[in-house]
Amino acid sequence: MAHKNFKKEDFAEDQDEYKLEFRIDEIGEGMNLIVERKNRKGGYEVIQAEIKRLNDRIFICWSEPFDGRVIYDE
Repeated sequence: MAHKNFKKEDFAEDQDEYKLEFRIDEIGEGMNLIVERKNRKGGYEVIQAEIKRLNDRIFICWSEPFDGRVIYDE
């Protein structure tokens, strides 16, 4: 499984939520994605983020920006 790290600054605010955008050619079609949030100790914890798909884009949505990573099949 591959992963892609992201930072708080990568999120874009959209009305009442924050979105992180990826292209399908970066992380696949959105099947079997795992979203992990970085905790204070530097480890990662799995969260159940809302994942949306529009055309060739995948959006990870959350109430606030955070540092983390997305794990996906290569």
